[in-house]
Amino acid sequence: MNYSQYEVVLVNTRPCLIISPKEMNFDNLIVAPMTSTNKDYPTRVKLKNDSFVVLDQIRTISVKRVVKKLDIKLSPKHIKEVKSIIKIMLVD
Repeated sequence: MNYSQYEVVLVNTRPCLIISPKEMNFDNLIVAPMTSTNKDYPTRVKLKNDSFVVLDQIRTISVKRVVKKLDIKLSPKHIKEVKSIIKIMLVD
């Protein structure tokens, strides 16, 4: 199966946002888990009232752990926010 950057997949029972680029997504994926728990951390991206991307818990997983793709699309605004926070965390 092909996986693209910023797609949401189900890993075991947890939705996760793929942050690795499509060119890297063969055997492994770099993902950020998603949660419904609201914590006021600067490394969380709020998608909806009950949906947050947890960028302080980025991990690499095997594609074998992916159960399925979810029909959740991030808006360009949310993608920009994810990119910005990753840049601050890892580059600046």
